[in-house]
Amino acid sequence: DIILLGMIAGFIILRLRNVLGRKTGHQDKVFTEFAEKNFKNFKKEAKVEKEEVKKTSLIGEQKEQFLKGAEIAYENIITAFAAGNQKDLKELLSPEMSSNFNEAIIQRNKLNIKSELTFIGFKESKVEKYEKVKSELYATVKFVCEIVSVKKDKENKIIEGDPNKIKTVTDYWKFTKNILSKDPNWHLCKIISK
Repeated sequence: DIILLGMIAGFIILRLRNVLGRKTGHQDKVFTEFAEKNFKNFKKEAKVEKEEVKKTSLIGEQKEQFLKGAEIAYENIITAFAAGNQKDLKELLSPEMSSNFNEAIIQRNKLNIKSELTFIGFKESKVEKYEKVKSELYATVKFVCEIVSVKKDKENKIIEGDPNKIKTVTDYWKFTKNILSKDPNWHLCKIISK
């Protein structure tokens, strides 16, 4: 019995290790603009249960067009968020994400924190996952880009960041689009922590 239990425990540990991976201590430090405290408490997405998930793929020109659009959306979202432009954000986000971003902007304004961001450019962008759930399409994209980001208090003193330093940011964003909707645009529905 003890040998059998040991084998089962060993199997479970190996499966968890394969699924979750492991840290070796040699990973690059990742700076993400959205890893601040306001974004750690995103409302949990409703779990999709017992729905058929079809994994498909974007190929060729379709993939290039999607990635080009995703890069434009990414740049527009991070610059609109830094500027506190809720109107521009609303057009690019799902209703839940729009609410989360608005709450973060309101909180930042309450604390009299001014955010300044300069987008330098992309180092990499690629589709990590693409799937269809009923009439919804989902695409998870990895973005690696360079930005200059600074936060200042009401006295205009720098409290975070460096205006003379370019930092590399890695983000994983999930976009969605309803194929039955008249709206042809994709909307950001989730920021994935990795």
